[in-house]
Amino acid sequence: MAHEDLRSLLKTLEREGELRRIKAQVDPYLEVGEITDRVQKAHGPALLFENVKGSELPLAMNVLGTERRLCLALGLKSLDEIGERIGDLLKPELPQGFSGFKDALGKVAQLRSVPPKHVKGAPCQEIVLTNDQVDLNLLPALHTWPRDGGAFFNLGLTHTKHPETGQRNLGLYRLQRHDVRTIGMHWQIHKDSTNHYAVAQRLGERLPVAVAFGCPPVVTYAATAPLPADIDEYLFAGFVQRERVELVDCKTVPLQVPAHCEVVLEGWLEPGVTLPEGPFGDHTGFYTPVEPFPALTITAMTMRKNALLQSIVVGRPPTEDGPLGKATERFFLPLLKMIVPDIVDYDLPETGGFHNCAIVSIDKRYPKHAQKVMNAIWGAGLMSLSKLIVVVDADCDVHDYAEVAWRAFGNVDYAHDVLHTEGPVDHLDHSSYEQFFGGKLGVDATRKLPSEGYRRGWPDECVLDAATQARVAARWSEYGIG
Repeated sequence: MAHEDLRSLLKTLEREGELRRIKAQVDPYLEVGEITDRVQKAHGPALLFENVKGSELPLAMNVLGTERRLCLALGLKSLDEIGERIGDLLKPELPQGFSGFKDALGKVAQLRSVPPKHVKGAPCQEIVLTNDQVDLNLLPALHTWPRDGGAFFNLGLTHTKHPETGQRNLGLYRLQRHDVRTIGMHWQIHKDSTNHYAVAQRLGERLPVAVAFGCPPVVTYAATAPLPADIDEYLFAGFVQRERVELVDCKTVPLQVPAHCEVVLEGWLEPGVTLPEGPFGDHTGFYTPVEPFPALTITAMTMRKNALLQSIVVGRPPTEDGPLGKATERFFLPLLKMIVPDIVDYDLPETGGFHNCAIVSIDKRYPKHAQKVMNAIWGAGLMSLSKLIVVVDADCDVHDYAEVAWRAFGNVDYAHDVLHTEGPVDHLDHSSYEQFFGGKLGVDATRKLPSEGYRRGWPDECVLDAATQARVAARWSEYGIG
């Protein structure tokens, strides 16, 4: 089972030898970031800083920094498990016989169990501070890189709702601490919360916001998932953990937050009120520039007794973003295959920020099949932000970058096998000459067909026969090679 809250996960990690407690005092200005970044890049343990300078709360870092810890947090044997369950739910076959009806009822039962559950009281509201009692300096915010524009909270889960439809959104955005009661909301142009704020401004209304820290692990993951706007992140979280997520009403805004999170900030965004936000050393490995973003005035801070905070360090990969991105890659393969059924498998390299590059394998059947798939991907939700798409044949392991490179370097005539176009790019993309859109490239690294204009006869790969391979394997010890 997935862990109910952050505390239970930390206990499990400590029992499994996956957590280190740091009792020495550490400075949130640069020091915590450098320690965490070193440990992340060495694939080291989760860290619990128990004495953070200037703060009353312990700080948990690198909690989800490996695939094993993420699976422990979500109660999974492997990241492919959720993808398999999603794929099973999407199967359209009508049930046949008793066993078929039993399977169909099992699917219905899965869906019935996932809506969030409202509770009246919650651990996250054991302590309530309002208005002038609020002091964001109580919380350990990180100044990770030397040129950051200030201290940031990097793992606050932001809750908003559409002012007209009431549709809830849960997102993960960095939050700059401007003063003791104000934080900057760095939500990007393609995000649903940006749309909620735009609608509120059009209506001349304030937008309520709630930010939750130290959430149940499944909720933390769900906030990063690229779900369509009409899919509730808490429905998805319940599906992943096979149990309803408990939510409680906020004290000063009409929103709900996880009952078992550690700290909650509640507040209102006034129409048109922004402050300069940044610079910030982001997951691209570069600083993002100063831009105006909405400034949230905090009306309440609620927390558990003996609360702790969870955060992450982002920068040049690998970072804690890695396992979260890989989880999304695996979880959403069945959904992507629904949109583009030609896809056999895909890989989103962490070094490409999971959106700059997509490696896709297909079972090629007709001329320019690869180009058809490229265009379909560029029309599929947030996959539209992909800048480079490399298409390979189905017998290529998309997760083996050496094999992919062998195909891309050797199978491509760059006068015929590339597709160049323009389209939207990530808000943080620094390479595009104009913000928000830029060039895109598709590379067809599949075997070429005569019907595509290839007249030379595609060569066979050099592969030894199976009998010889088996004979050598059986006699290997005789050779004395070791």
